[in-house]
Formats: sequence, C-alpha cells, structure tokens
Amino acid sequence: LITDLAKQENATIDSDAHPGKVLIVCGESERFSAPLKKKLKEEANVESVVFHCPKGEPTVQSAIDCTKLASENMCELVVAVGGGTAVDTGKCVAAMLTNGGAERDIYDFLEVVGKAMPIEKRPRPFVAIPTTAGPGAELTKNSVLEAGDRKVSMRHPLMLPDLVIVDPKLTVQMPRDVTAHTGLDALTQCIEPYVCNSPNPVTDSLSMSGIKLGAKSLRRCLEQPEDINARTDMALCAMYGGMALANAKLGAVHGFSGTLGGLLHAPHGAICAALLPHCVKMNVKLLETRVMDENPQSAKEGLRRYEEVANACLGKDDATVAELVKWIEDLVSFCGVPKLSTFGMKDEDVSESVSKSMQSSSMKGNPVALTVEELEEMLRNAM
Repeated sequence: LITDLAKQENATIDSDAHPGKVLIVCGESERFSAPLKKKLKEEANVESVVFHCPKGEPTVQSAIDCTKLASENMCELVVAVGGGTAVDTGKCVAAMLTNGGAERDIYDFLEVVGKAMPIEKRPRPFVAIPTTAGPGAELTKNSVLEAGDRKVSMRHPLMLPDLVIVDPKLTVQMPRDVTAHTGLDALTQCIEPYVCNSPNPVTDSLSMSGIKLGAKSLRRCLEQPEDINARTDMALCAMYGGMALANAKLGAVHGFSGTLGGLLHAPHGAICAALLPHCVKMNVKLLETRVMDENPQSAKEGLRRYEEVANACLGKDDATVAELVKWIEDLVSFCGVPKLSTFGMKDEDVSESVSKSMQSSSMKGNPVALTVEELEEMLRNAM
C-alpha cells in the first residue's frame, strides 16, 4: 500500500533510482517501526529513516527536529505508526517538507501562538497507521502540538492523510492505562459532537454509532485485552469520533484539554477522562435550570440529546440523564483515571486556565454557554 501510494503520488522512493527515502515517525519503542523499516527494504527495496518521538504529547520542538531529519535525508513520503503523538507529528512534518522545510519557521503556520498562515503546497504523501484507539488524529485535518504552556494547531484541509490503515490487532498490546485513557477520549469525542450546539445528521449518525460501540466494549478491552472484537469496536469508536469532531463541534472537555495539556504535560486522554463526568453534570444541571428559564426549547433539545446518549450507554430505552452521569462516573472510576491534581493541577492554576480555555473553538461548541464561575467550579470538581 505504501509503495502503491508513492507511485500514485509520484514520490520516487526506489533506492536504485533515486536517493529519496521514507520517513517513519513513531514513539519511543521500535516494536512497530523496526519491522516496517525491514519490510520496506526487503520487499520493496526502499530505504527509510526513523524518528522516535519523545515520550508524552507531540511538541513543536519535536516537529522541528523531525522536519530537519526528513529534509537532510530527502524524504519523499511520511509514515506515522503509533499513537496520536506520532500521527500529529508526522502530519505536521509532511506539510512542512513542501512548505519551506527545515528552513521555514513553523510558527508561520501555527494558530494562537503564530501567524496561522495557510500552507501553500500540498504536503508530502502521508500514511497514518494508528496503534491506539482514541485520538482519531488519523482522520482530521490539523496537527495538535504543545507550544510552551498550551496546545495549538497547524490546520489545513490538505493535511488529511492520503492513506489510513486501521488494524485493531495493533492495539492489543496497549498498556491498561493507555487503553483506558485513549478509550475514554474516543468516547468523549463521540459524546461531545452529539450534544454540541451545532450538530448535523451526518455527525449524529457517526457519533451515536461510536457511543454505542465505546459503551459496549471499553470495559471489555480492560478486562480481556486480547478480545479482538472489543478492540475492533474501540477502533471504530475512535474513527467515528475523529470524523465527527472534524465535521461538528466539541465542548468544554476539549475546550479545557488544550490549555491543561500545555500546563500539565499530561496525556490528552487522561485529561479528557478526568473532566468528562464533571462537564456532563454541569451541562445537565444548567440545561435543567438556567437554560430552561431563558430558552425552554433549547434546554429541552439539549436534555433530549443527553437522554439519547444515556439510552445508548446504558442499553435501554428509558435511561435518565442522572443515570448517565452515574454510569460515566463508574466507568471513569473503573478505568482508574486520576484527578487533575495528580498531574500537578493546583488551585492557583484554575483562574488562568479558565481564561485561556474560554477562547478555544471547542469551548464555543458546548451546549451551554458557561460562565467563568461555572467553568472554575467544573475544574475544581475535577481536581
């Protein structure tokens, strides 16, 4: 598939004819990159170079270092095999290689902290092979990177991967905590688009399918890690969530996650999981009170959507929103998700975190417009 894509995109990677190479972007381990590098050489006569992303979330500096390596080795095609860190890094590097390479200032293209300029040329052919089931980065048009104390995006429609290979077998050996955090992230990325303030029929269908699969199979993946049917369900949940968030909006969980990711340098999925039950409780409480007083029609629609999520998660036709909140709390507890304070969140961080997060595009999709005081309460409850 990789060599077929190279031919289709006129990327010359045959080592006998051209010095161009394949760039493999992966995590710290060689578990997936080493066999891929070997097969490319032995079966396709293709040379490759490997960039190992440092442990943790993807960073601007890693993208710069990776772009330099790729430029020096005249890489004509990029393959990311790993979790969201590898995929987001590879996606960014593929775009940088045709838009100035290592000589171009990456901040020209970054939102919030940079100039947010659009890329001018189509990226190098990019293949995404996720080995986790959560972020959905393989199906989005942006690369999310840590830039100091916040997370920012490099974004353009041309940054969508040219080829995505999703194989649930690659997720079987994920550690329990990674399975839990990425799985809850996938579930969140299905729930938030479904209850956001601007859903549409297409994302509703994707989101609801993902919610049902995640609700059914996340616990099973933790109890029976080698259950390939459960792993397949979670891979689909992650895919549906990625497609839904790319075509609808999210909410307060992801509104906070960018700011907190830069502050705490904690796994994105763990942050989302710690926030999810408190976000749902706050939204539901306000839909039943403040929003019901101000706009009854909007409140009823919001509560109806949460009731449909409740039915999907609990597997019945008459589930209540209160039951949904309890179900999420029980799932998060079962998954062993720590409080935000475990990652270093302090009370003095709350005010600034809220101030930064209120401007995020995800926060603007929340079904309820939250006040500073309500956001601060939500954060403290998650600590």
